[in-house]
Amino acid sequence: MPYENIRVCLLSEDSGLPQAIVRTLGDGFVAWTSKDLQFERLNEIRASCDVILLDLLSAAMKNDPRPGLQLIEEMSKVPSYPPVVILCDGDNRALLLAAMERGAYDSVANPPNMVELRLILRRAYKFHAAEIELERLRAETVGKGRLHELLGTSPAIQELFALAQKIAPCDVSVLITGETGTGKELLARAIHQMSARNARSMVGFSCANLPETLIEDELFGHEKGAFTGAMMARHGRLEAANQSTLFLDEIGDISIGLQPKLLRVLQERSFERLGGNAKINVDIRLICATNRNLAEMVREGKFREDLYYRLNVVNLHLPPLRERRDDIPLLAQHFLENSVQQFKKKAKRFSQFAMHALEEYGWPGNVRELENAVQRAVVLSEGHTVDVSHLPAAMRTGCETPQLSGTYEEEVRQFKRRLVLRTLRERGWRKAESARSLGVARGYLHRLINQLEIHQPEEDSRAEPANQFPTTDRIM
Repeated sequence: MPYENIRVCLLSEDSGLPQAIVRTLGDGFVAWTSKDLQFERLNEIRASCDVILLDLLSAAMKNDPRPGLQLIEEMSKVPSYPPVVILCDGDNRALLLAAMERGAYDSVANPPNMVELRLILRRAYKFHAAEIELERLRAETVGKGRLHELLGTSPAIQELFALAQKIAPCDVSVLITGETGTGKELLARAIHQMSARNARSMVGFSCANLPETLIEDELFGHEKGAFTGAMMARHGRLEAANQSTLFLDEIGDISIGLQPKLLRVLQERSFERLGGNAKINVDIRLICATNRNLAEMVREGKFREDLYYRLNVVNLHLPPLRERRDDIPLLAQHFLENSVQQFKKKAKRFSQFAMHALEEYGWPGNVRELENAVQRAVVLSEGHTVDVSHLPAAMRTGCETPQLSGTYEEEVRQFKRRLVLRTLRERGWRKAESARSLGVARGYLHRLINQLEIHQPEEDSRAEPANQFPTTDRIM
């Protein structure tokens, strides 16, 4: 994403070094300094600032950093306050960790390496932009009553939202496909809410791993005495969904013997209860979902072709989370705020290391797994910042917060590894573009990749189109 005119306010009671930092940030940044460290006055610049750079080594705080730490804590309590990057002594690990615990986004040794500082400021800006976008989307969702709980700004999800809005008012059958945990039921509910049937509640039923007789009884209901134990008549889901929407999840699990009966309902809009002869007319809209390939099942004779075409009038495919990584900060912050309210915790944001871990993970469980991971992290957190140590172990590999016992050489190596890995990810694993972005020769980038033992994750290889990158330019 382009970074133009990122607004940075450097808070320091000194003048020499802060002014030099402001002058050397270069293109893409609009920076200025301020000596006023009063929180009440800082609120005045909140709307005109994207990132705050706080100097904890200025004359006023060098011997007593507590006012600076208190300032960080006060700023982190305010929702969507600009992220705070601190300038501090790189050897003072206790001060660094204290600042991170109080809500600082990241830190840079003072005097800073300008390449490192620019990268951190850009990532802080991206994080802040995600927070602002979340507030905007939430306001739009509440105001229009559309898209229900679905969030996302990536091109793939925005295209899906636009298509869902177009077909929602029309009473056509919809087939929603996608991996487990992508939010298929949420999309079905959003379509129902945008339709003329929203005066009645959507009726849902999952066909997953249920015997044919149970699914048939759940859908069609039965008459009294239809089978042993049927002491009274029972309405099925079809009758309950009359003049509303019926959502059938995991439609690919429905048996081949029951499929003709469902097809007849779609064709004639009527059915009989089990054990009965009276025809019952229904007015329903059918939305189905599956994580299976129904077209392949048709070719294998496991799913009726005529039923498939009846269900698949409009197909909506929910992309897996690994194909919409730009939405991860937005979704993670949304789940964090929900979890904080649910569990009465104090967390306000993710640390830079925690967000990096979330963005780099493969997410086999998709959005549902992300929500569960954020809930766990919020429960384990104690302060205002969710750190990488609060995440499940599988997500922490290579993204741990630097520990007090780490050597200088190892921390430099880990920083280089994170920097190179992130750049490769952002550039689609194209090494020529990654080298230009890092400002290094391509041959040097090749040596770094080998030295740092960087390998392209398997899920990124699967997600790439076959002709997107030349074979010679990809990490093998």
